[in-house]
Amino acid sequence: MKTVLFYYSGTGNSLWSARLLAEKLDNAELRRLKGADVLAAGDAEAVGFVFPVHMWGVPRPVVEFIAKLALRPGTYLFAVAVNAGQVSRTLVQLRELLSRRGLALAAGFDIVLPSNYIPWGGAAPIERQNARFAAARLRLEQAAACIAGRETRAVERGPLWQRIIFTAIYRMSFNQVHKMDKDFWCDDRCNSCGICAQVCPAGNIELKNGRPDWLQRCEQCLACIQWCPQASIQFGKKTPGYERYHHPEISLPDMLH
Repeated sequence: MKTVLFYYSGTGNSLWSARLLAEKLDNAELRRLKGADVLAAGDAEAVGFVFPVHMWGVPRPVVEFIAKLALRPGTYLFAVAVNAGQVSRTLVQLRELLSRRGLALAAGFDIVLPSNYIPWGGAAPIERQNARFAAARLRLEQAAACIAGRETRAVERGPLWQRIIFTAIYRMSFNQVHKMDKDFWCDDRCNSCGICAQVCPAGNIELKNGRPDWLQRCEQCLACIQWCPQASIQFGKKTPGYERYHHPEISLPDMLH
């Protein structure tokens, strides 16, 4: 039976997770999550959503995608929420979004990978990254077995304090995230390559006089700063001293494909 995996990814963690799942599932196909793919989901018996947790909740592009989703009755639905250790209420929120469309989320998995949120610090030590990759592989194998068996189980969620505090922050910040690109800037190492504009999944960057200009429709995926080959894009005052991160098994061509 055909499985379609829709993925949304800024620095490769979610794409890597979707790839590993696809490898473990028979007849699985990866599709980048975007509006044009909504109608194409009707040819699948199972549909999965693989995405990063943004501000402790479901990213806006995923919310908007779910609102337009059209599927055949009885489609088996599952999700993977990729995060740095604080999944909070994200998968519960996704289940509710689907329920409003008359759709049921059969299973939701919490996958922890290295943080890419560079405003709070640079890349973790390689040893810690590798430990998280190894643990995530095991978790994704377990998730694949559940999906292959079309099992129904409770979605995974964080502790109560996360679900209270972080959900409140998510709701307060949801309509403000697009403005947060005001803190991006570019230093003199910029060589006008345009990779930042190409890799931005929100189409939020254009080059003006050879320099990136952010258009206030940011999703805070941080693809621009993490994939800049010159490390010339900065966010706030601290990132010039921080090491960049993107998943080591995901290449820039993978992201642009």
